Amino acid sequence: MATTRPPQDRDSQMQDQHTSPPAVDLRGVTKRFGAVTAVDRLDLTIRSGEFFTMLGASGCGKTTTLRLIAGFDLPTEGQILISGQDVSEVPAYQRPVHTVFQSYALFPHMTILDNVAFPLKVRRLTRAEQRDRAMAALDMVQMGGLADRRPAQLSGGQQQRAALARALVNEPAVLLLDEPLGALDLKLRKEMQHELKEMQRRLGITFVFVTHDQEEALTLSDRIALMQGGRIIQLDTPANLYNAPKTLYAASFIGETNLIPARVIGHDGDTGLVEALGRTRRIEGLAAPAGSAVTLALRPERIRRDAAGEGPEGRLVGIDFIGTDLRLTYALADGTSIVVREQNRGTAIPAIGETTRLGHDDGDLHIFTT
Repeated sequence: MATTRPPQDRDSQMQDQHTSPPAVDLRGVTKRFGAVTAVDRLDLTIRSGEFFTMLGASGCGKTTTLRLIAGFDLPTEGQILISGQDVSEVPAYQRPVHTVFQSYALFPHMTILDNVAFPLKVRRLTRAEQRDRAMAALDMVQMGGLADRRPAQLSGGQQQRAALARALVNEPAVLLLDEPLGALDLKLRKEMQHELKEMQRRLGITFVFVTHDQEEALTLSDRIALMQGGRIIQLDTPANLYNAPKTLYAASFIGETNLIPARVIGHDGDTGLVEALGRTRRIEGLAAPAGSAVTLALRPERIRRDAAGEGPEGRLVGIDFIGTDLRLTYALADGTSIVVREQNRGTAIPAIGETTRLGHDDGDLHIFTT
């Protein structure tokens, strides 16, 4: 079985990406359902060996894009290439991909070994080869010792691993995962996130993952495509997507962000002057005319409480104890609400009504025209 070979290390995989064709290449792909455009002229290259995530709210086009790659739907326009081969009109069963869904779809009357071997049985491999390859796939997901059990005898996480083994047994070039952890409870979901990432690193297979869960995407991915309205809003690493959002939608969708309305009050050459959070801010390259509405974005964990500082004064009006963190809500004199998030260090929790100044570094503030 090809996937039982010793995996390449991450550096070798990254070098191979420059010499081998992309795992998936979408060129001007559009998908319409009647008058509805679900995917709109999408250009996307997914590198070989990466953990790639499509993230967005319901209806953004992420699942439709996954179905187009899988072959369950065919594009209205454009090309789909997998490992350099045009598969735009190729049916799903002939594509070198496999899809794992949120519903594991294991056959309840079969053992786990027989479930995993079923795709090989359909291909009419010998019983000995079916068993050998199915056991190898189960060993990959650390399920070899449970091969004789039936699905009802397994936990949710074990059933998920069995579904992954069934997907891997056919040696896919690309593994597609459509919110496969959505049915698990929070603790098990966290555990499976770690297992999925480690498995992908170990096997070196390209994973294309669909989720609406921002934290899940940030945890698992090498790169993330944030989608809205059938298009990619920002394609970036998790760190860049979180720390340097390029649009107001990206800033507000990924994680928690304070969105502060403000206005441009003038210009000094190429520098825009914006009045916000108690002082005038100089924003280089801001071309919006005076009087224009803008929005400032500031992450809660980038704000510091500093009674002797120069930031605006806020009055504490809400406290959320999250265990590892404290989420503190402050009201400013102009009515603006500011959330501050800081690590729980076991010290005294501030009292409702206390006032303090709220500071931040200018580099942590992002501005978007509205």
